[in-house]
Amino acid sequence: MIDLISVITYILIILFLLIGTFFIFSSAVGIIRFPGVFTRLHAATKAPTLGIASLLIGTFLFLYVAHGLLSGKLLLAIIFILLTSPVGGHVLSRAAHKSGVKPYLRHREDEYEDYMKEKNKPAK
Repeated sequence: MIDLISVITYILIILFLLIGTFFIFSSAVGIIRFPGVFTRLHAATKAPTLGIASLLIGTFLFLYVAHGLLSGKLLLAIIFILLTSPVGGHVLSRAAHKSGVKPYLRHREDEYEDYMKEKNKPAK
C-alpha cells in the first residue's frame, strides 16, 4: 500500500526540482535577453542561486527519503551557494562600474555614480 506521507514527500521533491529548473532556465533566458551588463549580472546571480539551492534541497530530500542518507556535503553546498553567489555578483558589478561600464538607464539615474562624485568632491 502506498503511504500518504511518502507520496507527499515525493511531490515536494518534484516541486523543488521543477522550481530549481525553472529558475535556472529563466536565468539563461535573462542572460540572453536583458540589455545591459548589470541586468545580465542580475539574471546570472539571483535566479541561479535560488535554482541551484532548490535543486540541492530536492536532492537532499530525495536521498533522505529514498535511501536514508543525510548528506552534509549537500547542506554545505547549499550554504556555500547562498553565501557566495550574491557576493560574487556584487563584486563583479562593482568592478564593472568602476571600470567605466555605464548601466542601461531608461527612466532612472545612476545613483552610485552620483554618490561617488559627492564622496570624492574636495572639501571646502
